[in-house]
Amino acid sequence: MNRENRSERSAGRPTAREVTAALLAKYDRPGPRYTSYPTAVEFHEGVGADEYERRLAEANRAAGEPLSLYVHLPFCRHRCLFCGCHVIITPHKEKALPYLELLLREVEMVAERLPDRRRFSQLHLGGGTPTYFDPPTLAEMLERLLARFTPVEGAEMAVEVDPRVTTTEHIDRLADLGFNRISMGVQDFTPKVQEAVERVQSVAMTRRLVDHARARGFSGINIDLIYGLPYQTPEGFERTVETVIDLGADRAAVYSFAFVPWMRGHMKKLPEGSLPGRETKFSLFGIARERFLAAGYEPIGMDHFARPEDELAVARREGRLRRNFQGYAVVPAPDVIGLGISAIGDLRGAYVQNAKKLSEYRRLLDAGTLPVVRGIVRTQDDEIRRDVIHELMCNFAVDMRVIERRYGIDFRSYFRDDLALLAEHEREGMCTIGPDRIEATPTGELFIRNLAMCFDRYWRERHASDDRPVFSRTV
Repeated sequence: MNRENRSERSAGRPTAREVTAALLAKYDRPGPRYTSYPTAVEFHEGVGADEYERRLAEANRAAGEPLSLYVHLPFCRHRCLFCGCHVIITPHKEKALPYLELLLREVEMVAERLPDRRRFSQLHLGGGTPTYFDPPTLAEMLERLLARFTPVEGAEMAVEVDPRVTTTEHIDRLADLGFNRISMGVQDFTPKVQEAVERVQSVAMTRRLVDHARARGFSGINIDLIYGLPYQTPEGFERTVETVIDLGADRAAVYSFAFVPWMRGHMKKLPEGSLPGRETKFSLFGIARERFLAAGYEPIGMDHFARPEDELAVARREGRLRRNFQGYAVVPAPDVIGLGISAIGDLRGAYVQNAKKLSEYRRLLDAGTLPVVRGIVRTQDDEIRRDVIHELMCNFAVDMRVIERRYGIDFRSYFRDDLALLAEHEREGMCTIGPDRIEATPTGELFIRNLAMCFDRYWRERHASDDRPVFSRTV
């Protein structure tokens, strides 16, 4: 796509105030975030350990290609009420230590099946709270992991941290092991909001970690924010964004709160009537976007911002931006290995997911079986739609000719019904459909999930009229 035009358009983006209430009401509906396609709700138990064994064998034959590794460390001392992750809550660290041995057993089993492919370009520690474990324990686990899988030159090694439990020694140990990227959860610095979601942390403790991480050579320091939380106000959230800018974050993710109490029972504890309404919630994102853009950050996809010199911004300008289960990424890796409970892998045309319950994860490993219990093997149609949705989510545009050459199809014929749905969005000023190109307008970029849903066959056939939706709302 024309990157220069995209940069020029960034300056003229509409503010949230320019989107009408009627438009918000129409576009505010449950929809996927498209960290994968098909999405995880389509995974089924027909894909298990046997399928994973076959995919690993095939992946091993691609000996020259690096891997991407995702390691799930699910433990937290206390549950944050906004959390939608697969976590295990316990303040007793000794109860969590056996998990690390199980995890390393899985690492050994996967490594045995990849004798010719042990190098990675991306390693991501997620949770839970990876720094739940004390620094020596975490470092020992990572040393054993890195004895089996080694980084290529320039590999991205990232970790998610909770400033409330992360020490400078954690940062030092991680830096010594080669970690170079860090993501800190903040959500909102407003005390009343923090108390409502039961996650209280000060600016000072966050600044201490940011400063120490930078001193130890971490780049791409990211801070996560969430809008739509209880008691958030435009004034308070603007102060939070200004603080994040003042902290010098290289990147910021501004996520919409997925309020799904029918799926996450702990969300029922949130104070009744405390969540901002649709228009207020949308204005929170608009404020964040305006402030980040004014501070010189560049927009990345639907909810990230990065300084121009950051690799994420460079990748966006060069058309190299990628999207996976960890969000937007720079380093491409054709195969992702998921390690730990609930972890999702993506390799050789299939998504595979490990057992979500620790008891089942342990039982399978004790039986000498890889702990994959569900997934999906992508069809050719899935692959085509995945590419189209990926282009929309990363670049806000699709070059029909590229898709036609890649898959040997006539785009307009193949997507006749999808384009008919998209045409309604075009009439509302959300996108343009040219002879060989689809492009979101600046307003359409705010609702890119809705545009991508036009190409999602599963959503259209199974979820468009769900009474109890499995996806968060698009506004």
